[in-house]
Amino acid sequence: MPVLASHRKPRARVRATAPAVGLTTAALASVTLLSAQSAVAAPGPKPGVEDVQKKVDDLYRQAGTATQRYNQAKEASAAQRAKVDALLDDVAQRADKLNDARRTLGTYAAAQYRSGSLTPTATFFLADDPQSYVDQSQLMGRMTSRQQKAVTDFRTQQARAAKKRAEAVRSLETLTTTQTTLRTSKQNVQKKLGEARTLLSKLTAEEKARLAEIERKKEAEARRKARELAKRQTAAKTEADRKAEEAAKGSGGTGTGTGTGSDSGATTTKAGQVLAFARAQLGKPYVWGAAGPASYDCSGLTQAAWKSAGVNIPRTTWDQVKIGTRVATADLRPGDLVFFYDDISHVGIYKGDGMMIHAPKPGANVREESIYSMPIYGSVRPA
Repeated sequence: MPVLASHRKPRARVRATAPAVGLTTAALASVTLLSAQSAVAAPGPKPGVEDVQKKVDDLYRQAGTATQRYNQAKEASAAQRAKVDALLDDVAQRADKLNDARRTLGTYAAAQYRSGSLTPTATFFLADDPQSYVDQSQLMGRMTSRQQKAVTDFRTQQARAAKKRAEAVRSLETLTTTQTTLRTSKQNVQKKLGEARTLLSKLTAEEKARLAEIERKKEAEARRKARELAKRQTAAKTEADRKAEEAAKGSGGTGTGTGTGSDSGATTTKAGQVLAFARAQLGKPYVWGAAGPASYDCSGLTQAAWKSAGVNIPRTTWDQVKIGTRVATADLRPGDLVFFYDDISHVGIYKGDGMMIHAPKPGANVREESIYSMPIYGSVRPA
């Protein structure tokens, strides 16, 4: 019995310590797991409404830049496709001419073969290296003038066809590169717009209301600046009219006045036609890559408006800014094009009094807005 008693004590001690170790390990593991989960789950500081607005505005601007790249690639792709089609048509026509020349030589060769002799023409046609054969001028001299002309025509058509085939291959390679750029630009536009939508979707109703208030204040400030520009332009026009009248009195004639920043006097001009077209598009949706008639992006609207006045201008903002005459903001007239941002990714049509008509951004419609709603890059007068 004593032996049994001493045997039980060690087993009891083992049982007493084992659960303690297991419990301690489990507790430590739980604490570590909870700490790790807390570290992962701890959210970062939520961006303020002002930060969201700046980010969204920047994303829309980046989307505008990507849209211009898309428009540029689309134009280049269309032009390259037309070039490739023309080259392929040319290659087909030259292949027909080459076959005609080959048939003419074949006729000579067949006739000579039937007569029992293999003349230089047949030798040329059947030779492994006709070019080397032809280079032997003494053999050419033994051909008739008619046969020589047939050989010459064949060589000419062969060289031209080879040249056009090579040109067509290069053009197809260029077209492939352009189409890749087109796809990439489209993906970039969609990505930027998706990011902007995601940011806006995370705002609460209260934050959306604050964002709308920020936009209203921004718009009010832009309109205030537009009114100031209108006052300066009106004063400049009044002074110019006064000087014109004085000059007319001194010369015995009559003054006619000058136009600057208002809509009046432009209805019969090209600028008037541009504005009439632009006004007719008010309310139509902005769609990136669109150039009418149901929807527009910014440069698609300006291109279509000036086209309605009989003036063809390029498709992208980057090319439109290079045309016509550069104009200072103070000297803007209705119909002038005003460009925005350092990367020239947006454009609008000046309508007078510091205001413009433009296709703003995705989710908005063609509308009138102050030219001070965005940072101005510069302006041009297309015609």
